[in-house]
Amino acid sequence: MITISPKRISGEWLYGYALDFHTLKSDYMGGGSHGSSNFDNTRSEMGDLVYRLKYKSNRSLVTEIAESACAFVKEQHWQPDLLVSVPPSCVTRSFQPVFEVAAVLSSMLQIDCYNGCIEKISETPELKNIDKYKERVKLLRNAYEIADKSLVEGKNILLFDDLYRSGATLGSIARVLNQDGNVKRIFALTLTRTRSKK
Repeated sequence: MITISPKRISGEWLYGYALDFHTLKSDYMGGGSHGSSNFDNTRSEMGDLVYRLKYKSNRSLVTEIAESACAFVKEQHWQPDLLVSVPPSCVTRSFQPVFEVAAVLSSMLQIDCYNGCIEKISETPELKNIDKYKERVKLLRNAYEIADKSLVEGKNILLFDDLYRSGATLGSIARVLNQDGNVKRIFALTLTRTRSKK
């Protein structure tokens, strides 16, 4: 089992956690080609698995990641009815890590998974390039809608994502679920979070 160190995340949900920090330490290694910066990153165990799954397409890690997430959710006694995953920021990727982990996690929890629940209805720039939280929130206002409200109404939702940075995206989706979806409760879970809230 993966060693995790859960971190509370605040937002428009009853309880929210990231299973661990993504990176524990980043040392600047100088400038790279094309004006980029190079860093030597020390990742948490979960952060390393998420990195390898997301950027190296190591699909063999899905079950191991989902097992740790499942054990954590069961320890919390949340008892969600439905897992809703955050839509991926890169829609052109043929392999969507969040959807893959969500499907296995929901099976382990014996609940339904609704990967297409939240639809992005307006284009936004990549949020990783926007430093200010208020600007991110503004860009995401009215950016999402629920595909089928009848599937979430009155349910306890496990809102799931791989990485929590500032909480702008997760918060925007939780707001839509609360205001338009008439859900009962939301529990937020991300696999990792950044050390900085930017």
